[in-house]
Amino acid sequence: MQLDGKTALVTGGAKRVGRVISLTLAEAGANVVINYNNSAEEAEATAAEVEAFGVGALPVAADVGDPVAVEAMVDAAITRFGGIDVLVNNASTFHADPFPTTDLTVWNQAISTLVNGPFNCTNLVAPSMLERGGGAIVSVSDLSAFEAWPGYIGHAVGKSAILAMTRQFALELAPTVRANAVVFGPALRPHDYDDDRYQRTADKTLLDRWGTPEEMAHAVKYLIEADYVTGEYLVIDGGQRFGHRKAEAG
Repeated sequence: MQLDGKTALVTGGAKRVGRVISLTLAEAGANVVINYNNSAEEAEATAAEVEAFGVGALPVAADVGDPVAVEAMVDAAITRFGGIDVLVNNASTFHADPFPTTDLTVWNQAISTLVNGPFNCTNLVAPSMLERGGGAIVSVSDLSAFEAWPGYIGHAVGKSAILAMTRQFALELAPTVRANAVVFGPALRPHDYDDDRYQRTADKTLLDRWGTPEEMAHAVKYLIEADYVTGEYLVIDGGQRFGHRKAEAG
């Protein structure tokens, strides 16, 4: 799919990597619906940057875990742009979630955003794509989909579910709509990473560095444009999955 003249909905599209995805798609000629939950100021700023590329921008507040809010967001996008051609399920949470626990707050938030969110958005956008005769869905996972992360059970389960849903979306919506996933490695420094931890993370990759938001967004754009790829995932992690093997075997 060529993005020029198309409309993309990017969840969590106002800041961090989501912002760069929004700008990358806008630069390629797509109108962008910028979903956000609490980041109104950032969404407005990103919308202005999107419009600087000569395309349309529509910032919309919606909790992706709430199907009623998602339906209103999709309706607003269709009213403004006539339909949705691309969906990027990027909205995420990342909070420590020790297990076992008596407090289910973080677990419920993670499942709402990472499992219910992509389901709700895809479920409500897919009819427009099917009616328009085509569409591309890209969902964002990370390396916790392949391995347990200590203290982040909700996040790891949610990101794992994204890969399972991607396969299901691809099967259910074929051949009209394609669905793929990207699996991101380190791209933007978390606020709580000190210099030592930041460097340790870089050292875990085969390329000895962090990735950039632009490199992550490039992979999203590739999967939108790759018309013969569906039901797959693309890992963009600088080889971090295998970095622990740099020193020795076994």
